[in-house]
Formats: sequence, C-alpha cells, structure tokens
Amino acid sequence: MMPNKKVEVKIINQSKNELPRYITEGASGMDVCASLDLPQLELKPLERVLVPTGLFVEIPPGFEIQIRPRSGLALNRGITCLNTPGTIDSDYRGEIKILLINLSDKLQVLHSGERVAQMVLAPVAKAQWIETHTLDETKRQAGGFGHTGS
Repeated sequence: MMPNKKVEVKIINQSKNELPRYITEGASGMDVCASLDLPQLELKPLERVLVPTGLFVEIPPGFEIQIRPRSGLALNRGITCLNTPGTIDSDYRGEIKILLINLSDKLQVLHSGERVAQMVLAPVAKAQWIETHTLDETKRQAGGFGHTGS
C-alpha cells in the first residue's frame, strides 16, 4: 500500500475564505468556496455561471488540478459543474473559477464563502503516439454506448 504522498503546491488566496483542505483522512478532494463581490449570487434554472474563488496556484509539472462537483450540492439543490472534471494545467496562473449550472427548476442562491466544488490534485501521464495499421483484438472490440450492459 502506497503511503499518502504530499506534493507542495504554491497558492495565493485573495479571498476571505480559508485555504482548501481535506476534511477527512481519506478524502481525495478539497472543497473550494465561492469568493463573490456581492454577498450572494442568484442562479436561475438552467443558467450557467463562472464562480470566482480568489485562488491562484502554481501546480508542479507532471500534475493537474481537477475541478469536480460536490455531490451534496448536486443532490440537494441541482447545482453541478459543467465540463467535469475541469482541468487546471500546471502552466495556468490565472484565478481558479468554477463553471456551475443550475439543473433544478427553482432559483438557487449561492453565498460568498459557500462550498461550490471539489479540487483534486492528480498526476498526469503524457501519451506518446505510435502510429500503426492494426490494433490488438479484444472481446469487446468496437462495442460502446451500452454494449457491455445497460
């Protein structure tokens, strides 16, 4: 079993919120909070919004940060992230913003400081293409979109 490896990531926090942190020992994601100019933001049904966090990071080469929805926000209020998982590349230095959508049929209100997404630091493997004219056969072959079951 591989021990938990800590990777140092430089961060600038221009929000009034605490730094993202792991809530439990086994957590892989850290909650990210909204950093709004106003105390709240209204999100109409099917409306999309880019939510600022006030966070800027310097991700080490060979890693990315993935932005993922918070399950409670999705289940309880119908708010989720678009473009999931969102990828923050190691050479990006701008503010982390969260792309949210309200999939409920009701107006939803987000408050500054509210947890709106999770961020996960993940290693990145780079592909090296090998052009070929054939691929190894498998039992599945080209079957997709429900081919292996419902």
